[in-house]
Amino acid sequence: MTETGDRRPLASRDTRWAQRIAQWLAKRSITPNQISQTSMLAAAIAGGAFALSGVSVGVQHTILLLLAAGFCQVRLLCNLFDGMVAVEGGKGAADGPFWNEFPDRVADILILVGAGAAIGSIGLGWAAAAFAVLTAYVRELGRATGQPSDFSGPMAKQHRMAVVTAGAVISIFEPLWGGSGLVLSVVLWIVALGAGLTALRRGRNLVRGLKAKGSAT
Repeated sequence: MTETGDRRPLASRDTRWAQRIAQWLAKRSITPNQISQTSMLAAAIAGGAFALSGVSVGVQHTILLLLAAGFCQVRLLCNLFDGMVAVEGGKGAADGPFWNEFPDRVADILILVGAGAAIGSIGLGWAAAAFAVLTAYVRELGRATGQPSDFSGPMAKQHRMAVVTAGAVISIFEPLWGGSGLVLSVVLWIVALGAGLTALRRGRNLVRGLKAKGSAT
C-alpha cells in the first residue's frame, strides 16, 4: 500500500498521535502491505465476534460486542497507518495498489456478514456487504477511466465503520428494553441503503466527469 497522489482525505492523518505512530512503524521492519493484511485479521475477529454474539448472553455477549466494536476501529487504524507508512514513511511497494484495495473489500464482507449472522439475517449482511463493495468498484472504475477518486458519502468506508461500531456498542444495552437484534438490523439497513445511495452518487459524478472530459477534447 498505497497510492501516493489520490488519497482519501482524513483529518486523523494530520494529528500528532497518528504521525508519531506512523513514524514509529516506518522505522521498524514493518511494511505497509503487512499493515494492510493485518486489517483483514482485525475484520475477521470483528466479524467472528459479531457472529458469536448472536448465540451468547450476559457478560460473554457484552465482551463479544465490545470486541466487534474495537476491531472495527482497529481495521480503520490499519487503513490509516498503511498509507502513512507507505507515503510519508517512503516504504511503498510495487504491489501496494493491490494491498490497498483487496483487504478493504474482504474486511467489509467479513464485518457486515458477521453482523448479519449475529441477528440471524445473513442475507441482509450480504446485501450490505455487496453495496459496500459496489461503492469501491465505482470509485476504482473512475480511476481506471482517468477520473480522480471519488470518496464521497454518505456511506463511505469510515462512515460504514462508524455506524457499525456505534451499533455494536448500543446493542450491548439492548436487553434493557427487551430487544434482540433490532439495533444491528437497523444498522445493516442503514449501511445497505446508504452504500447503495453512495454508489449511485459516485456513478452520477463519474458519468458527469466523463462527459465533461469528452466535451473538452
